[in-house]
Parts: sequence; C-alpha cells; structure tokens
Amino acid sequence: MGLDQYATTITQEGETEEIAYWRKHPNLQGFMENLYFQKGGTGEFNNVPLELTLEDISLLEAHIEEDMLPYTEGFFFGESSGDDEEIEYDLWFCERARNEIEAGKAVVYSSWW
Repeated sequence: MGLDQYATTITQEGETEEIAYWRKHPNLQGFMENLYFQKGGTGEFNNVPLELTLEDISLLEAHIEEDMLPYTEGFFFGESSGDDEEIEYDLWFCERARNEIEAGKAVVYSSWW
C-alpha cells in the first residue's frame, strides 16, 4: 500500500504510454491535487486523471526549481526526499511532458493510494 503516481500520454488515436512513475512523492501529489481543484475538480483526488497543459508543466517546473512543492502528508504517502535524484527526475518529467504535448499528445497525471 502507498502512494503510486503515474504520467501517461494519450495520442489522438487513443493509444496510451506510461512516461513517468513515482512512488511515494507526496509533495508532487500535493501540487497536482491543488491543480486539480484550481481546474474545478471536486471530491477526493485519488485515481482521478488530470490532464496537464504546457502552462501546468511550466508552473510545476518553477515550483520544483524553487523548492516550492507544497509539503503534503497522507496515510501511507511516505515523504518526498527532495534529493538531487528526485529533483532531476521531476525536471526530466517536465521536459518529457512538454515535448509530448508539443508533439500533439495529451499528458495525464494520475495517482492511487
């Protein structure tokens, strides 16, 4: 049990591909949950697909670079490490997501806990 987080792409033909996976990165989850509510989401943010735009990716990237992902806790969420490896992976995801969106694919974040 715990927090599992995924990013997938969806082509216009409906094909999906997982492009990123995180295990117990609650601060990223907190950012995505805030974004979900800002976009009009209601209810519990668990196993809910959240489509990301280029603006969302830029905002995420800025939060990562400024060490401003919101501190987030939850049952079995664990802790975000904040180490260089985690930061590099998060920034790599931002670059990959941006490229996929620019190539005409949708990028969707989802989590399960």
